[in-house]
Amino acid sequence: MTLLTSWKCKGEVHLVIGGSNASALRINSACEAGANVKVICEESLENLPITIRTTFDLYPTQVELLNKKFDVQDLTTLGRPEVANVVDKVFVSLPISEYSTKKLIYDESRKLRIPVNVSDSPELCTFTLLSTFTSGDFQLGVSTNGKGCKLASRIKRELAATLPQNIGEVCNKVGELRKRIQEEDQLEETTIGEHDDDAVHSNKLNALVEEFNMTKEQNKLQRTKWLSQIVEYFPLSSLSEISLDDLTNAYKNTKIEMAAKIDSKVNSSGVVAKKGKISLVGSGPGSVSLLTLGALQEIYSADLILADKLVPQQVLDLIPRQRTKLFIARKFPGNAERAQEELLSLGLEALQNGEKVVRLKQGDPYIFGRGGEEYNFFAEHGFVPQVLPGITSALAAPVLSNIPATHREVADQVLICTGTGRRGALPNLPEFVKSRTTVFLMSLHRVVDLIPNLIKEKGWDPELPVAVVERASCPDQRIIRTRLGDVAEAVEANGSRPPGLLVTGYACEVIEKAKIEGNSKWTVEEGWNGGHSNFNPLLELIEKVQEK
Repeated sequence: MTLLTSWKCKGEVHLVIGGSNASALRINSACEAGANVKVICEESLENLPITIRTTFDLYPTQVELLNKKFDVQDLTTLGRPEVANVVDKVFVSLPISEYSTKKLIYDESRKLRIPVNVSDSPELCTFTLLSTFTSGDFQLGVSTNGKGCKLASRIKRELAATLPQNIGEVCNKVGELRKRIQEEDQLEETTIGEHDDDAVHSNKLNALVEEFNMTKEQNKLQRTKWLSQIVEYFPLSSLSEISLDDLTNAYKNTKIEMAAKIDSKVNSSGVVAKKGKISLVGSGPGSVSLLTLGALQEIYSADLILADKLVPQQVLDLIPRQRTKLFIARKFPGNAERAQEELLSLGLEALQNGEKVVRLKQGDPYIFGRGGEEYNFFAEHGFVPQVLPGITSALAAPVLSNIPATHREVADQVLICTGTGRRGALPNLPEFVKSRTTVFLMSLHRVVDLIPNLIKEKGWDPELPVAVVERASCPDQRIIRTRLGDVAEAVEANGSRPPGLLVTGYACEVIEKAKIEGNSKWTVEEGWNGGHSNFNPLLELIEKVQEK
């Protein structure tokens, strides 16, 4: 295996040895990265392939031809003065018949610690170039570790085709916002470290923030923390549209008076002129294949969809955007209540306009999803929601992790709990029951507090087998199998990939056991290949039925 890196090459001196078409590719790549290229070749320019001659026209100030035979001293005399004239990179594109020369260049480059790439000889390379896709400041690189440039290029094209067309704009927008927030909030790099969008891997991404009791420092860091979570949760293509207002002003207003907005739209007889409809819909744990047909039909018939930030992109992609508006709840640590008010306000306004509103919720509406609160709110304002259940991750994640939540003589009951109580407090945690499988939702950011409380206060066994399941049913699903006493360390070491949950109990070892070897205290399993996402025929059928 190799370590993929991104080199900054501006102003460097790269040495290209040989005059083949492969040399032209190396010259182009180096010049595009801002390097100066010296080409060593015994042929004159007019005798070189047109691909190389073209590079001299494209980069006249960056490319220099040296009509000579390679000499070992070239490695230490043609470079920049500030690095003692040692060249920065070496690319070799010589015929197979000159293997001895290629081997010599490779050996000398290694002695000098100069990165060297030799075409058609992966054993003589200390690095290889990636097949790249570039859009603005966004770059995607694919490597097959020398197993085939054509294959790498094909994989790159396939991956690039799945990206939003505005991916370059997304990269620029997020970078611009990050820089402005740092400047305006006068944040030091040491302060930003665990809060910015480079810290998504950290388990602190969803660290607890007490919404009504934030410190001055927490308030100061809120915008950069919200930006980190927006980058992690929101649909990729929509990131180019976010603004500082989204991170600054949306939650500074006082509580919205919903009833006043409604009263202004009621006619003189006290009856709503045109009444909309609303449904609370569970979207399942993540995979499109785990959506119910009822949920799919509601999505396809909505005028406005109010979605949780955890609803994955593959589900949002089913929304017919040409006729359906989408709003994603802007709930982040420290603003959940105000964001909920905003969501309810938008829903009521649309209902008053006679629209069909779908409140799309991750998992099931009534499993720690505020479904009951939202039902009562809309019902009190004259709109009784239709509720469609969804597959909750609390039940799906164990199945997807090969954990039978109940099993004869092992587990005869299942308990679903939350790890985060009202306003961030620890909830009333359950006592340990040996024959129970307990699933903790919204708990991974609290494991440092949660686990000691379970063990010391509630009598839980620290050797109890557990599994951390993140992004259940999504392609990037991850399962960490460990013991209860090691959960906090495992989460800290592996970082955060929200949404995730904790499955505990002896049922975790009925089928799969943590294959812990050596000094490791946990095992990690990546990916999920189940399910199908081609719903086009079904969508077409639903559309035809609705037209009739």
